[in-house]
Amino acid sequence: MYRIKPEQMPSLSEAIFVIAAIIAIMSVSIIYFEAPPHIPLAISLLLLIIYGMIKKVPYEKLQAGFSEGAVSGMGAVFLFFMIGILIASWIYSGTIPTLIYGGFELVTPNFYYAIVFIITSLVGICVGSSLTTVATVGLAFIGISQALDISLAITAGSVVSGAFFGDKMSPISDTTNMASSILKVDLFEHIRNMMWTTVPAFLIALVIFGIISPSISNANFGEMELYQQGLLDTGLIHWYNAVVPLAVLVIFSIFKAPALLTLAAGALSAIVISIFHTIPSIGGLFGILFGGYVSETGIEQIDSLLTRGGMESMFFTIALILLALGMGGLLFKLGIVPTIFESAERMFQSVKSVIIGTAINAIGVNVLIGEQYLSILLTTETFQPQYQKLGLENKNLSRVSEDAGTVVNPLVPWSVCGVFIASVLDVPTLEYLPFAFFCLLCPVLTIIFGITGKTLTYTNTAIVDQAEFESVDESKMG
Repeated sequence: MYRIKPEQMPSLSEAIFVIAAIIAIMSVSIIYFEAPPHIPLAISLLLLIIYGMIKKVPYEKLQAGFSEGAVSGMGAVFLFFMIGILIASWIYSGTIPTLIYGGFELVTPNFYYAIVFIITSLVGICVGSSLTTVATVGLAFIGISQALDISLAITAGSVVSGAFFGDKMSPISDTTNMASSILKVDLFEHIRNMMWTTVPAFLIALVIFGIISPSISNANFGEMELYQQGLLDTGLIHWYNAVVPLAVLVIFSIFKAPALLTLAAGALSAIVISIFHTIPSIGGLFGILFGGYVSETGIEQIDSLLTRGGMESMFFTIALILLALGMGGLLFKLGIVPTIFESAERMFQSVKSVIIGTAINAIGVNVLIGEQYLSILLTTETFQPQYQKLGLENKNLSRVSEDAGTVVNPLVPWSVCGVFIASVLDVPTLEYLPFAFFCLLCPVLTIIFGITGKTLTYTNTAIVDQAEFESVDESKMG
């Protein structure tokens, strides 16, 4: 059942103690001591190795455990390298500066955060990738917020909310296709069923973003005009700089090209466009793609925003991902996660408890392992037998796994998405977390619907059984 075979199965109390210790180490280190998450992850990994050796698990087996866990992230590693290249090329070519300049034109005195949420949602649906949306349009809105001197944390929260709404509801999203295909649910049936929780979460978040949006003053607009002029002075602002690379991303996404190739095509199109206003040296271009773009306009705010990207900028993120996934591999090899999963299977027998358990499981995998794909995979594998026993259709499980799996990952400081977003937007995860309203609402709504039984669908067999049960009850009453 499990990708990494456990070498032992500890007692439930022992497994819970180990998990609690790891969560305590991570939480205290990051929240109280404000340490980079790498250090508590490394400490937790070493403590797990010591625990395994005390339990007489051979070191070679432990090494294989964290190696297998880290290997599962190699796809993400190459993807992040390409996103680093994409960001550098999109700044160098003028794509991101043009998006920022165009975004200024959309700014109104009111409802700014709501506008950010709507636009990132639309782009997320079109592109089908939350991280790509964050790294492009999201980064542009962070620049606008810096110019307007308004909250970067709330801006990041609205960007993350919109990006993950788009990722969750896009038919070309990896997570959406994964959740539906694992359970053999029609893709568009899965998306339609998710609307029961996703649409209310979107509308509530939209209202909140509208209410908390600042009233942008004339002084802000004056600062914004200076910012726009500074962008124009770079010589990078041309409509085609934004339209062509975005169109390339959307076209490749529509044709379901692999994400790595889609990002590469987006970067290449930007580099080709850059020739129209800059003739780069090959060596200089390679240096930008590796080390990132360095802005030298002399305007501090613009230079701060545009100096970023490159493969090198992803090293922090990649190191953290490998540590987190390595720790996750050890948790499986030592039987800690399997023990908790199997106990959960025995505990959740009613419809309410199964829905709640599914959501808790998906959230727990994100917190412990930090990987949204594993969150979906392990949750569906663990709970599918329970759903079948209770006569619940698979589309219920696929919905809950996304409601509490896909959108929770960016809220965990040491997760794949959380680390990436904090690195790209330069806003710590714990700062934008309280404002990622859409991501916070989805698991809450899916649990509420599970408790009330609303919007849940049953197999024909379950419906017949229920009808027979009700007819027997009526005959007894008669």
